[in-house]
Amino acid sequence: MRFAFSLSLAMLLLSGLGNPALADTRVNAARVWPAPEYTRLTLESAAPIRYSLSTIGNPDRVVLDLEGVEHGAELESMPARIHPDDPYIRALRIGRFKPTVLRLVLDLKTEVQPQAFVLKPVGDYGYRLVLDVYPLVPPDPLMALLDEHGRGTATPSQPDPGAGSGSAQPLGKTAATSTVARKERPEVARLITIAIDPGHGGEDPGAVSRGGTHEKDITLAIARKLKAKIDREPNMRAALTREGDYFISLPMRLEKARQVHADLFVSVHADAFIKPHARGSSVFALSESGATSAAARWLAKKENEADLIGGVNLDVKDLYLKRTLLDLSQTATINDSLRLGREVLSEIGGVNHLHKNEVEQAGFAVLKSPDIPSILVETAFISNPEEEKKLKNAAYQDKLADAILAGIKRYFANNPPLSRSRMVLLE
Repeated sequence: MRFAFSLSLAMLLLSGLGNPALADTRVNAARVWPAPEYTRLTLESAAPIRYSLSTIGNPDRVVLDLEGVEHGAELESMPARIHPDDPYIRALRIGRFKPTVLRLVLDLKTEVQPQAFVLKPVGDYGYRLVLDVYPLVPPDPLMALLDEHGRGTATPSQPDPGAGSGSAQPLGKTAATSTVARKERPEVARLITIAIDPGHGGEDPGAVSRGGTHEKDITLAIARKLKAKIDREPNMRAALTREGDYFISLPMRLEKARQVHADLFVSVHADAFIKPHARGSSVFALSESGATSAAARWLAKKENEADLIGGVNLDVKDLYLKRTLLDLSQTATINDSLRLGREVLSEIGGVNHLHKNEVEQAGFAVLKSPDIPSILVETAFISNPEEEKKLKNAAYQDKLADAILAGIKRYFANNPPLSRSRMVLLE
């Protein structure tokens, strides 16, 4: 009897080793985030997933082999999550390649450069296997901006000293310039470019209220309204660092602002605190010498952790942020940021209670551009139920956008843009 029991146990163990389903890692959540810059696929699990990544041509495909992973409901649902408008992925197929290997195959619309990495648990997330599908040739934000506004190619030129921040003024010769000369040399107008950065996105929800409101949704809504208002100004245009619900790393947000030759960088956020009674709007600028308050230091630390939550490949070294603080123009840029911040804070004070009556400073990574005045606007506390209701209200969002624009215009009225900024040809 004892021998029969031992034999039965041995057979059960052996059958378990031969059946991958009994020893497999389960994928608890699977997400797909398509975006113009790249498409991200995320597989979340309680234990790290072992994988191998490869590409196949004719036709172009990306192959992700998962070792010891169960073919469960979350993975079964992934093919249906590939959107027809995804710029890079045509379809996703999944099946058992070997007894212990589950294979994901991405059928592509174009040749890509895939990148896979594993993230350790952070926040509410477990282990995440991330697959990023990048185009071989990244989209050009400046060309996209010019196409959006129906302009020609960006052309450097000297601004009209008398143009100031009012309506766009023709540059070049006087009004007596002949029609023939105008045809030979197109007129150009001084356009101010504002980079608007909706905080968080994609895997990184930002602060989440008790009612379930995500900061990333509020910031995108306000940023879109601000962009629309700026684009209606005769001498301004705006570019968003993200246009939908997807993750953009902090260094890439800065890089996109530089690529469009931004005159200003405005990062939009919705504050949160552990106590629900905290309220009010705030404006922050970069500090090289420490935070102006303990609260500012705490907030900067929290915002700088966005890349850990959103998910960046730490094996890819980024030299951009390392070199920015060595730039000799940083101090002058911070002074301009403080001037901009004061004007915006003054205008926001007419819309909402101010958390602090002065612009605060701390080491926000997203503000570390050496030559673009940059501010971070905390529009209100999403953790405060009363302010959460305001932030979700379209009319309130509209007022906030109006206030930020008014502050920007007042800043330029007192600080005319420099000649380093770009012109665009008028058609």
